[in-house]
Amino acid sequence: MTVELRVCEEWLTVCELSSLVPGRGVAALLPDGSQAAVFVDRAGRPYAIANQDPFTGAHVLSRGLLGCAEGRPFVASPLLKQRFDLESGRCLDDEAVAVRTYPVRTSAMRTAVAP
Repeated sequence: MTVELRVCEEWLTVCELSSLVPGRGVAALLPDGSQAAVFVDRAGRPYAIANQDPFTGAHVLSRGLLGCAEGRPFVASPLLKQRFDLESGRCLDDEAVAVRTYPVRTSAMRTAVAP
């Protein structure tokens, strides 16, 4: 199974689902030069948000820790500890701030079949 993000109206393969460690993130470089932070929770559900922390400008959200607040999955920035909802991108500690979210899916690996 691969993890794919919806970017620029197309699905972009990021990595194998098995490469993701539940509760930890990875950074993915996108075609436009921006970065996404990709996570999988302990139930195996993938999430993707922008990797740039809007409070510091550093690309570090992929290094944050996952948690849950009021039933909502979040990542806490490793720098100033603000929490970002993984489904909406909304900062749980400052309602005026949000990060971009990306549609994400898993799909079976496609293998070419020789004619």
